[in-house]
Amino acid sequence: MTISPIVRFKDVTKRYGALTVLDKLNLDIERNEKVALIGPSGSGKSTLLRMLMLLEEIDDGLIEVDGEPLTHMSGNGGLIRASERYKRQGRNKIGMVFQSFNLFPHMTALQNVTEAPISAAGLTRHEAEERAAELLDMVGLADKFQHYPAQLSGGQQQRVAIARALAMRPQIMLFDEVTSALDPELCGEVLNVIRRLGDEHSLTMLMVTHQMGFAKEFADRICFFSEGKIIEQGTPEQVFSSPQHERTQSFLRAVMDSV
Repeated sequence: MTISPIVRFKDVTKRYGALTVLDKLNLDIERNEKVALIGPSGSGKSTLLRMLMLLEEIDDGLIEVDGEPLTHMSGNGGLIRASERYKRQGRNKIGMVFQSFNLFPHMTALQNVTEAPISAAGLTRHEAEERAAELLDMVGLADKFQHYPAQLSGGQQQRVAIARALAMRPQIMLFDEVTSALDPELCGEVLNVIRRLGDEHSLTMLMVTHQMGFAKEFADRICFFSEGKIIEQGTPEQVFSSPQHERTQSFLRAVMDSV
């Protein structure tokens, strides 16, 4: 028996007015696969993550998660646009970490991590705090439970954001340029946490990144985006050592030359 991919994009299109950001995208993500999405700014990478997190509506096509439609539901003898209640259920399988942290400034690190499990998953405060303490310890912040975001470095804030995303026990983790707002010396501590997550936990992970060295080391597969399409994909060895498409070659040359 074949195991279906945990994420499937079928002919997914996203437009903003006359601009087509993603153009009939087809992409399967296998369970526990780590996929790095690379390419120039504006090529559709972050939009893909935001659509999977249901922060953006798709215009055409279908997204499936864990074998079930995410963007649509059964109705009228076929598939119709999903209701908000249906979408919330699907979203619970997915966690996302943003480049700008998005922590609640008036809440401590512990409160930031416990908020969603209490309000959305129905955990008691005690249960949520136990889970939050375990996760904050895992990301190296056992001594920062009662610190507010303004009292934490950028790298520490991003690690709180990772713990917060994990608190809902997602099957899929999305990382959108999570180091781009950090000073270079703080990038390493965040990437080390992501590396450890990939090594120690059964998670499917999609990462939009300009950190080519980390993508090469971390990912099972690289997808190169250009103008709303995946124009090349393969193992890190294939894409970085012998890219076949001229656009991939020119992008990697430019990125490597700027390092």
